[in-house]
Amino acid sequence: MLCPSCGAENPTRAKFCLECGVSLASTEPAREMRKTVTVLFCDVTGSTALGESTDPEAVRALLARYFERMRSIVESHGGAVEKFIGDAVMAVFGVPLLHEDDALRAIRAAAEMRDALPELGVQARIGVSTGEVVTGTAERLATGDAVNVAARLEQAAAAGDVLLGAATVRLARDAIEVEPLVPLALKGKADAVEAYRLLRLTGREATARRLEGVFVGREREQRLLREAFDLAVSGRACHLFTILGVAGVGKSRLAAEFLGGVDAAAVRGRCLSYGDGITYWPVVEVVKQLRPEERELDDRVARPLRALLGGGGAAGADEIAFAVRKLLEDAASEQPLVVVWDDLQWAEPTFLDLVEHVADWSRDAPILLLCLARPELLETRQGWGGGKLHATTVLVEPLGKDACEALLDQLGADLAPELRHRIIAAADGNPLFVEEMVAMALDAPDGDVPVPPTISALLSARLDQLAPGERTALERGSVEGTVFHRAAVEALDGDPAQLLPLVRKELVRPEKGTLPGDDAFRFRHILIRDAAYDALPKATRAVLHERFADWLERRAPDLVELDEIVGYHLEQAVRYRGELGALTDADRTVAAKAAERLQAAGERAFARHDVGASVKLLERAFALITPAAPEARTEWTLILALLESAELQRAIERADELAARGAAVGDRRTELYGRLGRAFVAFLRLPGAGLLDALRELALQARAEFEADGDELGIGLSWFALAHVHHHNCRWRERHEALEHARAHALRANDAYLQAETLIWMAASPVYGPMPAKQGLRWFDAHDPNDEVPWLMSRRAVLEAMVGNFERARDLIRAAEARYDELGQRLMLASLPMQSCEIALIADRPDEAAEEGIKGCRTLEALGERGWLSSLAGQTALALLALDRDDEAGHWIDVAEEAGAPDDVYTQALVHQVRARLASRQGAHEVAETLAREAVSIVDPTDTLAMRAEARLDLAEVLRAAGRGAEAARMLEEAANLFEQKGHLVGAARARELREEAASPQA
Repeated sequence: MLCPSCGAENPTRAKFCLECGVSLASTEPAREMRKTVTVLFCDVTGSTALGESTDPEAVRALLARYFERMRSIVESHGGAVEKFIGDAVMAVFGVPLLHEDDALRAIRAAAEMRDALPELGVQARIGVSTGEVVTGTAERLATGDAVNVAARLEQAAAAGDVLLGAATVRLARDAIEVEPLVPLALKGKADAVEAYRLLRLTGREATARRLEGVFVGREREQRLLREAFDLAVSGRACHLFTILGVAGVGKSRLAAEFLGGVDAAAVRGRCLSYGDGITYWPVVEVVKQLRPEERELDDRVARPLRALLGGGGAAGADEIAFAVRKLLEDAASEQPLVVVWDDLQWAEPTFLDLVEHVADWSRDAPILLLCLARPELLETRQGWGGGKLHATTVLVEPLGKDACEALLDQLGADLAPELRHRIIAAADGNPLFVEEMVAMALDAPDGDVPVPPTISALLSARLDQLAPGERTALERGSVEGTVFHRAAVEALDGDPAQLLPLVRKELVRPEKGTLPGDDAFRFRHILIRDAAYDALPKATRAVLHERFADWLERRAPDLVELDEIVGYHLEQAVRYRGELGALTDADRTVAAKAAERLQAAGERAFARHDVGASVKLLERAFALITPAAPEARTEWTLILALLESAELQRAIERADELAARGAAVGDRRTELYGRLGRAFVAFLRLPGAGLLDALRELALQARAEFEADGDELGIGLSWFALAHVHHHNCRWRERHEALEHARAHALRANDAYLQAETLIWMAASPVYGPMPAKQGLRWFDAHDPNDEVPWLMSRRAVLEAMVGNFERARDLIRAAEARYDELGQRLMLASLPMQSCEIALIADRPDEAAEEGIKGCRTLEALGERGWLSSLAGQTALALLALDRDDEAGHWIDVAEEAGAPDDVYTQALVHQVRARLASRQGAHEVAETLAREAVSIVDPTDTLAMRAEARLDLAEVLRAAGRGAEAARMLEEAANLFEQKGHLVGAARARELREEAASPQA
C-alpha cells in the first residue's frame, strides 16, 4: 500500500505509514488525476545477439542484475518503476507524489543508469520526456503522450545515449549540458519533435533565475534581520531567525541583500529534497566552508567532524551536534558569523534537532542562524523557535502592486501595458514569478505569457503534499473560481473543515463572499487555483461544473450575475464532455440550457452598452447550439454588438449568414432581420451611391411585412432604419419622429436595447436640428441629468461649445472617452474626434481641431469604417485650411470625397465648401463661387441651421476674395440670423464680426 502523503510503500496490514506516520486506514482510494510527470524508458540494445551467444541461464541472471540495478537507481532518485517490458524499463517521476524537480531527478537517474551499464556488461539507450498524463487509473500508473514520446525517444537513441524532450530540458535547463539534435520524425507524431542529447550534469540548480531585478520592498523584514544581528553581536549570543515564505517570494534574495550589508563571515548549507545521506548534507557544506582541519580543536570536536566528513570513525547525533556547535563558536570568536540554512522544509528531524541545539546551547559567540523555509516547516515542526530566548520568525508576504511595477521597470522589459497588467495579475506579488514570466514573454515571438513550466511544477508539487481531504477541498473550491464559498465546497462533496488547514498553509485566505450567510475564501495565488483545477480529470470537471451550476441556481436565485455564472459552468461541462467524445442527448440538453443563460446575459450586457461582454457572451451561446440556428432577434443583437465593437466586417458576415439562412428555409422574418442588419453596418463600412434609397425601400418593405406579422421589434427596427435615412439627409424633425415611432414599438416589444438606442439617437436632434441651443441643454438635463451616457455626453458637449462653455465641453468629451473605453465600445470611441474636432473649430482652435481630426481619421481608417470617416475628414480639412496647410487640407478632402456617398448631405457639403476655398486661394474665383453656391444649395433643404450658416460663411469668404464685399456682407447677415435662430452664440458673434469687416470701406 502506498502512503498518499509521502509515497512510501507499506505492508498491506499496516494501519499507519511506517515512514511518516499518516493513517492509512482513513486514506482515500486511488483516484484519477491529471499530472505533469517525467517518464523514462531504458532498453537493452543487442539483446537478441546476446541471447544467441550466451547460455539462457546466464542471460537470465544478467538481465535480473540489470533490472534490479535499474530499479534501485530509479527509486533512489524518487521515481517509480511502472513496469518491465521485455528488456525495457519504464519509470515515472511524479507518481504517486509530484516533486518540483521531477525532471531533474529523472535526468540524474538516466545519467546514473547510463554510467552503470558498462559494469553490468550490457548496452542500453534511454529516452526521457515530460508532459501531462492521467494517473490513478485501474489499468496503469500513467497514460498520456509523454509516455509515447519517451518510448520513441529511447528508440531513436544510439547505444549509450540519453535523449531528452524539450519540456524536460526546459525544467532542468541550468543543471544540465545538452546537444540539440535535428528535430526527430517520431512514429505517431504529426510534427517533428525537438530532442537533445544529454552530455553531462553541471551541478548547478535546475532553473537559476534568467532575469533578476533590483531588490524592492521588504523594508520591515530587513529591519528585523538587522536588529537580530545587532543583538547577537552586542550580546555575544546566538539568535535563531527564521524567514518563512512560499517558493519564489524572495526569501533568498532577502538574505542576500542582508548579507551584503553586514560585517560578518557567512556560510551556507542547503537541505536537499531527496537522496542518500541527506540528513547532514547542509551540515557538511557548512563544516567544509569553515575548514576545521586548519583549526586547533579539542578531540571531542575534531573526531565527530572527521567522521561527518567521511574521514573514518563513527559519531552519534549528539556528538555531531556538540562538535558543530563548538566549530561555529570557534569561527564566531574571530568575527560575527551568519549561518544560512536554506530549504529547511526538506530537513530531516535529526538536522532540525542540531540547529535547535546550537540555538539553545551556544554561549559567548555572536552567531546568527538564518533559516529559510517554506511554511510547510511548521507542519513537521510545529514548535519551531518556540520557547527560545533569542528567536524570531517572520512570514514574507507577496509584494504589493507598486513594488511589482518597480520590479518590472527594473527588469528593463519593454512590455505593452496590457502585458504588464497580465504579468502582475498572474504573479500576484511573487517576484520569482514576475521574473520568469518576463523571461517567457521576451522569448515568445507573439508576446504571450504562458505559465512557465518551472512555476507549474513547483505549485503542483506543493499541492501533491497535501492530505487527501485538504486536496479535495482545494480542488472543489477551484471549480467555483479564484474566490469560492464554504457551502460550494460542501455541495461538491468536499469537507469544509479542511479549509482552515489550507489557510494555515498559506494556500487560501478568508475573503468577503457574495452569497449571504456564507464564508468565502480566495486562493492565495491564481496559479495555485489553476494547479488544483488542472489536476482534475476532464470527466470529473464536467460533473463538478454541472453540479455547481445546479447548486448555485438553488442557493442564489437572485444573484445579479446568475446567468453569466450558471451559463459558464454549464458551458464548461459541455466543453469537457465534447473533448472526451461525442455528446449525448443529455449533454445537448445541458448545452441548450447553458446557451439560454449566456444569451440572456449577452442581451442584458448589450442593453447596458457593454458591447465587448455582449459579443463574447452571445458568440459563446451560439457556439453551444450549433448546428441549430439561434433566434433571429438574438442574432440581431450580436450584429449590433459587433458593429459597436468596431468589428464591422464580422458584423456584415453575421448579417449575411442570418439573411441567407432565412432565405434558404423560407423564413422571411429572419431574412429581413439579416438584411436590415447588413444595411445598418454597410452605412459605416461600405457607403456608396444609392445606399440611402435602398435602405429606405428596405425599411418600408420590412415595416409592412413586420406589421402584417405583428412583430413589434421588427417594426421598431424598420422605423430605426428610416431614422438613419433622415439622418444622412440631415432632416432632423423627420428623423426625430421616426425615432419616436421606433421607441414606441420597442416598448411594446419589451426590447431594452432599442429603447435605449433610440433615446441615444434622439440626442442629435437638439444639437443639429432647429431646436435652440439652450432648449437643447434643458433636453439633456431631463434625459441625462448626471452625465452618465457617453453618447449623450459627447452631443451635449457640442451644444455647450455653441454657447461658449468650452471647458465644460472638453470635460464632457474626456468623460465620454473614459466611459466608452470602459465599456469596450471601440467604434463609439473612434467616433469621438468628430465632436472634439467640431468643438475645437467652434472655439477657434484650428491646431487642436486638426490634431484631433487627423488622429481620429487614422483610427477610423484602421477599423475599416467609412461613414464617419468622410465627415471627420471634411472637418479636418476645414481645420487645416484655417492653419494655411492647404496641401494637407486637399488630401483630407480627397479622403472625405472617396469615403462618402454621393447622397451623404453633410459630407458633400463639406467637400464643396473646402474645394471652393482652395480654388479661391488659387485665384479661380468663378470655380470657387460655383462650388460654394452648390454647397449652400445642398444644405438649404435641410433643417440643420448651423450647417446652413457655415456654408454661407464659406461663400462669403469666397465672395470677399473676389472683391464682392457687399454680397459677402449679405451672406454673413444670413449666416448670423441662422446662428441666432439656433442659439449658436459663438457662431452668431463670429458672423457679426465678419459682417462688420466685410461692410467696412477697407474691405
